[in-house]
Amino acid sequence: MLKVLIVEDEVITANDIKETLEKAGHQVTDMAKNFKEAVASVKRQLPDLALIDINLSKSSEDGIATAKELLRQHSMPIIYLTANSESETLQRAKDTLPSAYLLKPFRQQELVVQVELAHANRKTAPAVAESDTLYLPINKGYEKLTKSKVLYLDADGAYVKVYLLNEEQPRLFSMNLGHLSPYFSSTHFYKLSRSVLV
Repeated sequence: MLKVLIVEDEVITANDIKETLEKAGHQVTDMAKNFKEAVASVKRQLPDLALIDINLSKSSEDGIATAKELLRQHSMPIIYLTANSESETLQRAKDTLPSAYLLKPFRQQELVVQVELAHANRKTAPAVAESDTLYLPINKGYEKLTKSKVLYLDADGAYVKVYLLNEEQPRLFSMNLGHLSPYFSSTHFYKLSRSVLV
């Protein structure tokens, strides 16, 4: 069971997320609508992970600034929720080394998988972006992936094909390249196109 803080200014969306997480056996520590409430919540109870909407219209700061402040108080994985996929916004978000971005509207199952993945990857190393090990969802479990053995990643619709050293067939994962690329943000990987990361 994970303790999750939700930072989302739309009450209906926040309640949907809460319900989805609780059905999956997790505990929601709080539902904060803005920067001030989120900071106060973390001081009251430390979450294992935070889900943060980037666009907080009823807040003095947006979700990225909120995440930065929360991380100053407590190290934890951050998953951004956003309807905005502008590169400038995502570039700012990358500074906080998020575990994932979920583009709205997202599927309930996708939300649960990303929350559990963020925690699984966090347990293998304190800094996800620097870790050489990732756990990715496959069928009903997780598969360990060593980043130093990855040759390249190729987007294929809702899937990503991961080509590895000494393996003829790629591994196929049910997630988009946008979710995986932050884990490969080191200088060893380059985005050749929208669908290929080498």
